[in-house]
Amino acid sequence: MKFSYVNPTQIHFGQGQISTITTSIPKDKKVLVIYGGGSIKKNGVYDQVCDALKEHTWSEFSGVEANPTVETLDNAVVMAKEQDIDYILAVGGGSVIDGAKYVAAAAMYDGNGWDILIGKHIVTEAIPLGAILTLPATGSESNSGSVITQKSTQTKLPFMAAAVQPKFAVLDPDSMKTLPERQLVNGLVDAWVHVCEQYLTLPTGAMVQDGYAEVLLKNLRVLAEQYDDRDNNEWRSNLMWTANQALNGLIGSGVTHDWATHMIGHELTALYNVDHARSLSIIQPSLLRNQIEAKRAKLEQLGKNVFGLDASTDLAERTIVEIETFYHSVQVPTQLTEHGDDKASAVDTIIKQLEAHGMVALGESQAITLEVSRQILEDAVA
Repeated sequence: MKFSYVNPTQIHFGQGQISTITTSIPKDKKVLVIYGGGSIKKNGVYDQVCDALKEHTWSEFSGVEANPTVETLDNAVVMAKEQDIDYILAVGGGSVIDGAKYVAAAAMYDGNGWDILIGKHIVTEAIPLGAILTLPATGSESNSGSVITQKSTQTKLPFMAAAVQPKFAVLDPDSMKTLPERQLVNGLVDAWVHVCEQYLTLPTGAMVQDGYAEVLLKNLRVLAEQYDDRDNNEWRSNLMWTANQALNGLIGSGVTHDWATHMIGHELTALYNVDHARSLSIIQPSLLRNQIEAKRAKLEQLGKNVFGLDASTDLAERTIVEIETFYHSVQVPTQLTEHGDDKASAVDTIIKQLEAHGMVALGESQAITLEVSRQILEDAVA
């Protein structure tokens, strides 16, 4: 192993911690609060933010979508520039936080903000930002990644920059109380695949990273099994913290990553508005079966250490079945069943988008070519 690791985001975890933003954001900063569709005004979070910022100068921008679009976010960029905003507070789930990261970076750039996503502009500075997490899923509250959609071209692309890492994040499980069931399940599934993308690759001998990844996967299994008892602080707290740890950089340090499931899944979301988490559950089993020989050792390790399966010649195959059973237990799909009547045409369209976006060699060994991606998609069609 050889890596450098630091996570500078200060975490304020637990009930009532929204009040900490009073001191987390300096009083002399002009704050832009960014949020989504307004659910924070129904669950009490907005009122807590207002109270915590009563000694600050602040304004707000709402309407960030579940898959944040550059078309919407550019309005916030204009607002940030015109008002000389010097601190951003994202209040929401991963989409809102990802969107706030884009705004923080684009507001410090004179060109077209989409340049950030296509690599034309490398982000080295951004408006400082903090986050109040209301939907555990992506880990965006304490990492440097963001995924943004350009609606006009149906393009969904990621960027990473240390400058957009949140300075602090508030994780109050009470903010999850009014989440719709679909979003809660999506968060659980998203966290599961985040761990898998950093774990189900090649053996590296990284005992801490592997062991920690397995604990997180076990947590998510238990939370799925206890889903009927989800309306309590302990369940919410454990999901919120597990989802955070799944993508804060620790389990991915010094090990090989995959992310092919995400890259193919992004196209499903951009083209057909499939929920991000459900795009992952649709793609992952077929991808694992396609790449089973390359991933056999880690699949067997997962089967033994997470699912408690006995050793056998078909352990990897049985592990994939267990993963599908996990998804089905929380009623998310594992096949492409609902997204257009002409599945062959849909596969063609997705492949064209992957090629257009340069996603022509995916996976930990760059072995998932466009032809392999096509096979994975065809296998995912019910």
